[in-house]
Amino acid sequence: MGSDGEFSRDMRYINSRITADGGDGYPVEPGRYRLVVSRACPWANRAIIVRRLLGLEDALSMGVAGPTHDERSWTFDLDPGGRDPVLGIERLQDAYFARFPGYEKGITVPAIVDVPTGQVVTNDFDQITVDLSLEWSELHRPGAPALYPPELRAEIDSVNELVFADVNNGVYRAGFASSQSAYEEAYHRLFTRLDWLSERLATQRYLVGDTITEADVRLFTTLVRFDAVYHNHFKCNRNKLTELPVLWAYARDLYQTPGFGDTIDFDHIKRHYYEVHRNINPTGIVPAGPDLSGWLTPHHRESLGGHPFGQGTPPAPPPPPETVPPTHAP
Repeated sequence: MGSDGEFSRDMRYINSRITADGGDGYPVEPGRYRLVVSRACPWANRAIIVRRLLGLEDALSMGVAGPTHDERSWTFDLDPGGRDPVLGIERLQDAYFARFPGYEKGITVPAIVDVPTGQVVTNDFDQITVDLSLEWSELHRPGAPALYPPELRAEIDSVNELVFADVNNGVYRAGFASSQSAYEEAYHRLFTRLDWLSERLATQRYLVGDTITEADVRLFTTLVRFDAVYHNHFKCNRNKLTELPVLWAYARDLYQTPGFGDTIDFDHIKRHYYEVHRNINPTGIVPAGPDLSGWLTPHHRESLGGHPFGQGTPPAPPPPPETVPPTHAP
């Protein structure tokens, strides 16, 4: 936290990479690594979506931590005995400490763990999804979409930079601000950027090009949490998402696209923010709302053209162990 009350995210992540050539000592190998996520976390949600869209379920297993955590670490309280069935650990910090004893930075998700050694490889959420697209390409399913195509990368990177600063991280800058001025600066930047996005998406179905790209994945994970969490909990309350017609239709379009909505667990999302952030919500009471049925209503974005998967195909339904409980979805 800055002296002016502005929230500053610690971006010092473990930047080892899993690559096709193994240049960092971690070659792409099916079955070797485990992606550890929480469905509550928007940064982890990106990796869940990209893994689904690219069909990497068999090549890269996934462990799901519970929606809440203490000051020490995410825990595997959803699994029998409170242990991840592949890694055999109760806390994600065990994988961090296995590689970096006494690791002092954040124990964050998503994290990719090397199963044979039990050591964390990387928690660099920004790079993880790009590498799943580019470095893991030999293991993609037939018909996998090109989420980071060469001809669009410069534009995708430009859009992502703005969206991260003002929207993805912007909601946190508003929610965790400890001064009125820092809060209002973040608040105005957020809604100015949402207005810009509304204008951009009024005439095109997707953020960059006419198919889903990495840019859409990154914006979606914030929008899908907006009314359930950020509007109230983080005081981002100029408008609800449902009151922004273009962005609401855009978000519904993505939610109803295979690989997006089927990764969303609204119960985990609400429990995480409202139970963990006791400095903001001291009682830990989790709101009963909002009504989620609107996520399944027609969006009419098809009229703008484009095709979600380009020349590719939708992913298969998620495997049963990775299916979100029906009571946690609209």
